[in-house]
Amino acid sequence: MGFLFGLFIGIAVSFGLVVAFARYSKLRSTRRADLAKTIAAFARMTVQDSRKLLPGEFYPSWVVFSQRQKLNWLNLELEKIWPYVNEAASELIKSSVEPVLEQYTPAMLASLKFSKFTLGTVAPQFTGVSILESESGHNGITMELEMQWDGNPKIVLDIKTLLGVALPIEVKNIGFTGVFRLIFKPLVDEFPCFGALSYSLREKKGLDFTLKVIGGELTSIPGISDAIEETILDAIEDSITWPIMKIIPILPGDYSDLELRPVGKLDVKIVQAKDLANKDMIGKSDPYAVLFIRPLRDKTQKTKTISNSLNPIWNEHFEFVVEDVSTQHLTVRVFDDEGVGSSQLIGAAQVPLNELVPGKVKDLWLKLVKDLVIQRDKKNRGQVQLELLYSPLGKEGGLKNPFNHDYSLTILEKVLKPESEDSDATDVRKALSSKKNDVIVRGVLSVTVVAAEDLPAVDLMGKADPFVVITLKKSEAKSKTRVVPDSLNPVWNQTFDFVVEDALHDLLMLEVWDHDKFGKDKIGRVIMTLTRVMLEGEYQEWFELDGAKSGKLCVHLKWTPRLKLRDAS
Repeated sequence: MGFLFGLFIGIAVSFGLVVAFARYSKLRSTRRADLAKTIAAFARMTVQDSRKLLPGEFYPSWVVFSQRQKLNWLNLELEKIWPYVNEAASELIKSSVEPVLEQYTPAMLASLKFSKFTLGTVAPQFTGVSILESESGHNGITMELEMQWDGNPKIVLDIKTLLGVALPIEVKNIGFTGVFRLIFKPLVDEFPCFGALSYSLREKKGLDFTLKVIGGELTSIPGISDAIEETILDAIEDSITWPIMKIIPILPGDYSDLELRPVGKLDVKIVQAKDLANKDMIGKSDPYAVLFIRPLRDKTQKTKTISNSLNPIWNEHFEFVVEDVSTQHLTVRVFDDEGVGSSQLIGAAQVPLNELVPGKVKDLWLKLVKDLVIQRDKKNRGQVQLELLYSPLGKEGGLKNPFNHDYSLTILEKVLKPESEDSDATDVRKALSSKKNDVIVRGVLSVTVVAAEDLPAVDLMGKADPFVVITLKKSEAKSKTRVVPDSLNPVWNQTFDFVVEDALHDLLMLEVWDHDKFGKDKIGRVIMTLTRVMLEGEYQEWFELDGAKSGKLCVHLKWTPRLKLRDAS
């Protein structure tokens, strides 16, 4: 009996200890979470919020400062600690940039390394500070510091040419303005209340510097100055420029989840440009376009050059990796190819990626400007037409993307599969399981030219005799409507069917002409890709006529896909 009683008491006590320990662990976890939330709340608290807790006389002087006074106070404090910051930051920047610098070493050089790197005695000046509530989340604090720096650093590069010549090159006269992003995450209940600090150059507004050979002239070696300057800019872009982040662990732990990873893919089709500024003295420009999200050599795409044209048609497709859709943008720069000489910039344009709806094609015309930052130039430099499709990673199954071959097969399977099995459906399933086959999006395009409105008068009697020529650019298949005499608002309602062999890379051109007994005059045209009709299957829309003083064209399009396989082996 005594044994049983002792056993019962032992079990009861043990059970009680287990329950007590579980409750204590839960309580401790709850307290830690509450403390982290409290710290985050205090970090986001404004002066108005704090006044509800404490009377004004209890505030330290810096709390009631204006924004400018706070920045002045912050800059004064930075100047005091700058000698220590300089030592730590110099080593941190050198260790971050130097490996990337070596990666981008120009082909004409054998090596390129820092022999000396110090930020100097002049501290940068903060010109703006902000807390990003929308970016912070419940477990972190995101801060952005706008900075201006005209420093006196001592930066010397040791380079060696392929001929074995060693040159010490000093980077001088550095002027920098930009925005740094600091992320304190995760919030914890241990001092200093966050586990890691992540930093990145969020926006590079301006960066100027000069290169000088110590004891010589850099111009003695042709092309080396431009090559080194490009290398430095690429190294900065690929080492600390957003969305690249450097993570400094403050407390022990695994912080790999803080790194930004690709979140999606951007399909870009650059269709054409129109009314480009002419950069040639004789003849017309020879335009080509450069596209990028991150301005790195291996992440930049370039179209072919169209000779002697101010209205080039490229119709080229490119893919880009997206790492932060909320802040990144697509940049397009159009140049005039000068052959052996350096190309001249015609104009540039940008598209913020946060303006794109996932899974929906956006067709847009962008006005070209000389400078994307300071847009004071009022000169007409032309426009460029883009077709954009953003597809988030992990959601491809629910989004339509004609550039994704697997997706195209799935759609064709749905279209071609009848109630009973047939050979087409069997071909689709075989294609899905075969890695040797590639897909050409083939089908029948039905084009109904419905009507036109407000056409310009081209006849002496104030009328026109319009007709429309329909052309598939790649296959050069053509058809034309009947002529409608004496009308500026003609109605045709004529349908034409075209067999399209490669819809992803073809263009539909509709040209409106005026018929005369002794010839014909072009009124205007509409150029479009087939991406939208492939996605939607069928649609009707009014299109403005390019090259005409006025007028628009109503077109109804219908797509009937047919599968064609191409052996990629």
